[in-house]
Amino acid sequence: MKVTGTLIERFDTVEVSDSFKKRDIVVKTDDQYPQEILIQFVQDKTTILDNFEIGDTVEVSINLRGRSWTSPQGEVKYFNTVEGWRISGQGNGQQPQNEEVKF
Repeated sequence: MKVTGTLIERFDTVEVSDSFKKRDIVVKTDDQYPQEILIQFVQDKTTILDNFEIGDTVEVSINLRGRSWTSPQGEVKYFNTVEGWRISGQGNGQQPQNEEVKF
């Protein structure tokens, strides 16, 4: 799946633990009813966002992730994450960029 729009937020990398880090961006779509989509990049993919600035037009390849969690009281809750793995785009007169982390 892909999300296309304008990069309106780019947050710093957060080290959640010694073995996990994440970095979020927000992309505003160009649809008739624009949406502001929070997209999370994790681990070594956090650095691919360094080449993009606020205002850039981007296309982000995403995966939808979901999981459940059971509280100590036994209540089950569900969480979704939009996880990015590739970003490409152009903005502010720059040359097109295409960044992807290979496995």
